[in-house]
Amino acid sequence: MKLYAYFHKKIVPLEEANINIMTHAFNYGTACFEGIRGNWNKEEQQLYLFRLKEHFERLIRGCRMLKMELPYTVEDYIKIALDVIRKSDCHEDIYVRPLAYKSSQVVGVRLHNLESDYCMFISPFGPYLDLDKGARCCTSKWRRISDTMMPTQAKTGGIYVSSALAKTEAFENGYDEAILLTNNGFVSDGSGENIFMLRDGKFATPPLSDDALLGVTRTSVITLLKNELGLEVEERSISRSELYSADEAFFTGTAAHIVPIVSVDNCQIGTGAVGKTTKKLQNIFFDVVQGKNKKYLEWCTPVYAR
Repeated sequence: MKLYAYFHKKIVPLEEANINIMTHAFNYGTACFEGIRGNWNKEEQQLYLFRLKEHFERLIRGCRMLKMELPYTVEDYIKIALDVIRKSDCHEDIYVRPLAYKSSQVVGVRLHNLESDYCMFISPFGPYLDLDKGARCCTSKWRRISDTMMPTQAKTGGIYVSSALAKTEAFENGYDEAILLTNNGFVSDGSGENIFMLRDGKFATPPLSDDALLGVTRTSVITLLKNELGLEVEERSISRSELYSADEAFFTGTAAHIVPIVSVDNCQIGTGAVGKTTKKLQNIFFDVVQGKNKKYLEWCTPVYAR
């Protein structure tokens, strides 16, 4: 598979999509991005892109926050993504990375009086965390960035430094993933995932007011829990000690899909293995993202003509 990218309004070989070292976004993190999964359905020989419209709508909202005016509609972004993937002739799971950025080659901290541009690349992408064994987690000493510091509802480049610090902290201490708390000590997010908790037969997930990202997978999982398993999800603040005593917990995210959390700070969650409800949800979710559940086919965009 030869990979291509969208760069400077053209589809080019990936190795030719390079920026100058003076590019503003490279120096100051003035970029906004998305992550989109392409899920390969072997039986149908089809690649399904999950919730393209919702991802690009969020990208446009992020661009607005960073004062980037780009001449693209949601439909334009979708067409570009499909054209690049078809050109690359992908027949496996992939990750799609759209990126809007301040492209001026200039030194100076600001958002105004700068040019903006858009690029997109793709990469083969397997499991991000172990979907079967689950993740051993720690709460990080690094806190989730507050919305009073940076816009937490946009996937901006600079905001992910705190996630990178937390992820490496977890790795160096023998864990699989980190959980970031708010400045008030409530559970917020993983380094790149939303969090759900099951306790006494009820699901809960941190609210946006606790600086949790409005994740596309998060929203999808709330719908699936209600429609397929008859379970409501309460969006409310969750304390760290409450998470310790959960019956089940899991991460959701574009990269992660649905990953069980089996322990937090060496406190076993439930049985210390994948919970029954989490496993049911995983099975439902993977049928959905691979286009096998026709009830949710509108969430999936097929790449190749049938």
